[in-house]
Amino acid sequence: MKQYNSLNDIRTAVTEGQLTCRQLVEHYLHNIKEKADLNAFLEVFEQEAYTQADIVDHKLANGTAGKLAGMVIGIKDVLAFEGHSLQASSQILNSFKSLYTATAVQRLIAEDAIIIGRQNCDEFAMGASNENSSFGPVLNADDHSRVPGGSSGGSAVAVQADMCLASIGSDTGGSVRQPASFCGIVGLKPTYSRISRYGLIAYASSFDQIGIMTKNVADAALLLEVMAGKDEYDSTVSQREVPAYSELLQTEKKYKIGYIRDCFESEGLDAEVKNAILGVKDMLKEAGHQVEAVEFPYLDYMVPTYYILTTAEASSNLGRYDGVKYGYRSDNATDLTSLYKKTRAEGFGQEVQRRIMLGTFVLSADYYDAYYTKAQKVRRLIKEKTDELLQAYDFLILPTAPTTAFKIGENTANPLAMYLADIFTVQASLAGVPAISIPVGRDTNGLSIGLQLMTRSFEEPALLAFSNYILDKITVEA
Repeated sequence: MKQYNSLNDIRTAVTEGQLTCRQLVEHYLHNIKEKADLNAFLEVFEQEAYTQADIVDHKLANGTAGKLAGMVIGIKDVLAFEGHSLQASSQILNSFKSLYTATAVQRLIAEDAIIIGRQNCDEFAMGASNENSSFGPVLNADDHSRVPGGSSGGSAVAVQADMCLASIGSDTGGSVRQPASFCGIVGLKPTYSRISRYGLIAYASSFDQIGIMTKNVADAALLLEVMAGKDEYDSTVSQREVPAYSELLQTEKKYKIGYIRDCFESEGLDAEVKNAILGVKDMLKEAGHQVEAVEFPYLDYMVPTYYILTTAEASSNLGRYDGVKYGYRSDNATDLTSLYKKTRAEGFGQEVQRRIMLGTFVLSADYYDAYYTKAQKVRRLIKEKTDELLQAYDFLILPTAPTTAFKIGENTANPLAMYLADIFTVQASLAGVPAISIPVGRDTNGLSIGLQLMTRSFEEPALLAFSNYILDKITVEA
């Protein structure tokens, strides 16, 4: 079967009698088995996918199918799906099965999406390479010696390698956008609170946001349209009405665009990545858009601020995994205290332990003001400056990641080098604004380069339309 790159292509093939959802599911299941060495999926819902495909085929035949009929989706192993295993790629949740379904997942199912499986990720979504999973690393389909990015690496590779049409991941500091950049796909982080977090395993609650990974902007827009909106189970979700994003993808406007000068002068920015992004900037300028360099004085403070705050929140959120109520429990415990200690030492991986300890340290009485309070103040400055720039400019453009996909094991011995992979993505997370990564080229090794765009809170219609415009322009010029 040929590869389908959009829901529109699939629906057209179904309408013309060339394809059924059952055949499509069979195609993806074949690819999952053929490419099992990529380690993208932790569990495949084979029989359920076939059953749902038959139901959707029947609905398509009688004209009652939902918006997502024909879309086969994988979900990151941090999203609850009732009756299915949920582990956050960690041994601490070994044998745990979810008792309910995340709101976002439920909304996908209600519109006749087919959920094909549970995808590998960095443990508790903590990582930029997908090497921290207790189930082993995910491999980049373009080069098996390289990482796919993280933490939603399995979700990105599943779309990249045609194992499903779309994936639903989570983005705390770039965990959808950075792997999208490394894998040559579209990765969208909506405005904080745009999608309900009910049923999403918490890492850092004031940052976490469910994100979308697709092969094109139109499918991302449709998925956001389905998942976004108020939810009685999440008191932090926005009450704003949800626009018909999928119908707002065309734009003829000339925009005012800022590019952050400091990002392009960063020593860690790969020359090929820099040239590719500057090439898009020049293309936009030639097309009549106003493109200007802007100053952002807090670039060097963003990664430290992000890691102080997220590890502090992780220290609190992960306290619930103690071996008492559910999940893994150590067999070596002799009393309650040793049960806690041994369960957590055996159940959590090294990176998760590192972040819990760092978070506990910055929340301790002696260091709370010196680190946590100060980081909160810097976060406010970063948000205010970002909002100020976005009042003056329609979009900010910058690289998604400072490099293309790096080698497996290249940064594992140096946590700081790994953390700096987030240098360009954490700004949108700290400020709570929407951001997207779109593929704009490849380096001399054939590895994908991603362009990141940010805009004002809840301005996803403009963000999606402009991203679509850029990709169309790149395609025409190519």
